[in-house]
Amino acid sequence: MLGSVALGSIAEKMRTSRGLSAKGDIVAVAARLSLSAESVIAVGDDCAAIADGDGYLLLAIEGFINEFVERDPWFAGWCGVMVNISDVAAMGGRPIAVVDAVWASGESGATPILDGLKAAAQAYSVLVAGGHTNAHTDRGQLAVAILGRAKRLLTSFDARPADRLIAAIDLRGRYREPFSNWEAATDAPPARLSADLEILPSLAEGGLSVAAKDVSQAGLVGTAMMLAECSRVGVRIDITKVPRPPGVMLERWLQTFPSYGFLVAAPRSKVPQILARFCDRGIAATDIGEFTADHRAVITDGSETETIWDFAQAPLIGCAAPMVPA
Repeated sequence: MLGSVALGSIAEKMRTSRGLSAKGDIVAVAARLSLSAESVIAVGDDCAAIADGDGYLLLAIEGFINEFVERDPWFAGWCGVMVNISDVAAMGGRPIAVVDAVWASGESGATPILDGLKAAAQAYSVLVAGGHTNAHTDRGQLAVAILGRAKRLLTSFDARPADRLIAAIDLRGRYREPFSNWEAATDAPPARLSADLEILPSLAEGGLSVAAKDVSQAGLVGTAMMLAECSRVGVRIDITKVPRPPGVMLERWLQTFPSYGFLVAAPRSKVPQILARFCDRGIAATDIGEFTADHRAVITDGSETETIWDFAQAPLIGCAAPMVPA
């Protein structure tokens, strides 16, 4: 139990965090482009899933904050590959290739970004298939896109009331100061990186789960909120059960962007098998809550509760699944 004052403070900081606020930008963009979960290809997931033969092509892109690229260009390049691969894995897929768009002031400005991108591509065994470069701009900027493939999908649209919420995070890392990035991959053996990511498609193909999402810049709570909104459900999270490294304050950890962090929705009967898959790989995984029918995002410390968001009052990203007729 944290105490109602502490829990209320955490709830307010989650609600007004920079990472979560940025996700609100999706509402206006989706409306302008006439995109939604009811589009030909549902929007609101970690990747666009395009039916292709007996599976799906997965397409995603990530752009990076200018401040991040300026202060840590090598790691920004690394993350260009890493976060896209996480998006593909969160959909139950495996990566095929990435392309990049790099802007820089001269070749010297582009070099660390490209070196980081190359290092990650080698570590994750993914092909860099080209991209776009402009070395005559006034600042460094980076965007990276990925193509992947899935046999069976994990989506953001298929969590159901009474499903359990599992958090799986690699705690074998450290903060990449001054940002809230938990770095647990740059010095990991490449074979371990690939095997750890393989857990997600194995869950999809084994029928253990149909819904998942990778923990993004919105943090664990914000990511769970996006998953709940897309699935038209609510979510209740016991923040005291979230896997956390020793010595890291809970308030900061809940706003952290881990290099390996996934949320998985599953029926209670499947939870032990899913936890075992992660734990066998040295990934910390716990059941941290449940999806509900009341369309609210709630955090609890096991005693007190605080509502972070009420989707009946306002959308977060505005990409909820189509209503199912009664």
